[in-house]
Amino acid sequence: MPDAVTQYDDVGRADYDGLGRADYVDVGRADYDDVVVIVRVYNEAPVVAGVLRELLATGLRVIAVDDGSSDASADEIDAAGAFRVSHPINIGAGGALQTGIEAALRFTRAKYIACFDADGQHRLVDLLGMIQTIRQGHDVVIGSRFLNGDPDMGRVRRLMLKLAARMTRRGESFRLTDAHNGLRIFTRAVAGDIELNHSGMAYASELEEVLTRSRYRVTEFPVQIVYTDYSLAKGQPLLNSVNILTDIVAHRVSGRRRK
Repeated sequence: MPDAVTQYDDVGRADYDGLGRADYVDVGRADYDDVVVIVRVYNEAPVVAGVLRELLATGLRVIAVDDGSSDASADEIDAAGAFRVSHPINIGAGGALQTGIEAALRFTRAKYIACFDADGQHRLVDLLGMIQTIRQGHDVVIGSRFLNGDPDMGRVRRLMLKLAARMTRRGESFRLTDAHNGLRIFTRAVAGDIELNHSGMAYASELEEVLTRSRYRVTEFPVQIVYTDYSLAKGQPLLNSVNILTDIVAHRVSGRRRK
């Protein structure tokens, strides 16, 4: 990108996406050959290249699922150098994640599969901590905004996310504090058990039912979500929280009907 529109921090790292932070975290290139990161992408052209470059610069392998974007997201993914899988139409977050998991199992031999957001809200340093944690013998590590106290968000959104966590059905042995945090990592064996049927936000409830099964060794990891002007404007946080609750209710009703 031209220098005229590129900003740099005080140690010379580029802020290509304009989010007010360097795109590359100074963490070095550790050995991450056993990890693949799935990034779901839907109309994130302004920021996705920076997010992907940050992951790739650390030595992580990345599968980006372009979920029918109508902007230049696919071009940005290709420019960043990530492996791209594309949907011809938008099918939703759950469908995109299922595609990413299937691609990771088919095209890589990764021992661990991680999930990372495309809009700049997740921090690389948190993901690296979760990788170290799962290597200690866990099957599943899930990020939580609530382990270190209440996160920096509006009161209504915070209450609705906590209510969502209480309403989400869980496995027999673990109760999550933040069921709708998209920053997760699990083993290849766990990934093989995941078969999502919900394409909307209810997929998170369905996914957590799998990830918290009693036979899995599950733990949470404290994370911080970066609420940028871009992600807040695009994500409509309060409306998303309402949608999450609505989808959870729909998921539970459909689950009863299948019994």
